[in-house]
Amino acid sequence: MRMAIITEQQRELYRTEGYMILPGVIPPEMLSMLREECSYYLGYYDSMMDAKGVQTENISHRGKRYFINNRYRLSSRLWRFVFSDLMAQVAAATVGPDAYLFHEQWVVKGAEQGMKFAWHQDSGYVKWYNPTTQHKPYVTCWCTLDDVSEENGTVYLLPHSRGGTQHSIIDHTKEDGTNDLIGYTGNDPGDAVIVPAGSIVAFDSYVFHRSGPNRTDNMRRIYLPQYSAAPIDRPDGKPWAMATPFLKDGKNIYNHADDTAEQYGPFPEPSKEKVA
Repeated sequence: MRMAIITEQQRELYRTEGYMILPGVIPPEMLSMLREECSYYLGYYDSMMDAKGVQTENISHRGKRYFINNRYRLSSRLWRFVFSDLMAQVAAATVGPDAYLFHEQWVVKGAEQGMKFAWHQDSGYVKWYNPTTQHKPYVTCWCTLDDVSEENGTVYLLPHSRGGTQHSIIDHTKEDGTNDLIGYTGNDPGDAVIVPAGSIVAFDSYVFHRSGPNRTDNMRRIYLPQYSAAPIDRPDGKPWAMATPFLKDGKNIYNHADDTAEQYGPFPEPSKEKVA
């Protein structure tokens, strides 16, 4: 996808209020691939929980709510979306001409029992584990694999002008039972995002957001890559999650071969010995 999909009005909304909405921009064949990959990762994660004998893993709750993080390298094709021309446009319009893949995850609410998710800033989770962090906002790309509505647990956004969050990460507290971090306890319900499958809701990591429970008889599936303008480090100097180079001066510089080698290490040199 090379044609421009982001208007100046959308860019200005992101600059001032911290979000933009791009309805139905994911190509159908890419959307089908994401749905297939999501099914694989759900089975993968259930197997992990089975092996551990648990029903809850951090903020994931089996059958109810899943957050499956940073496993794109296990897939032979997911990188084609994460580092696509489409996502390059979104990253450039939000974090700027230099961009890194910072984090990616599946966010799935189970049918009929999919749990809510409390008000938080995505950067609030970074600060929870690294209280001294000084990172600039990164962008969360909330990619819908299903039509989303208030009935199936869509996201609610609190724009910067109402949340007072354009320049700061608010201290969060942990909620008992869910392990959710909570950063906002006011009365503003936020704005519900109602968009079709194949949409991208891009919001910066300082924006407060929440989601409701899924009351329908189908899953609500989201794929969520996040991009930063620079690596975000832990106190020990190592990347907080990932720092995979994506854009440099607006150009897509992602190299899949190098990325694969980083995961598995270099292939051994062929043996020079004669084979009997």
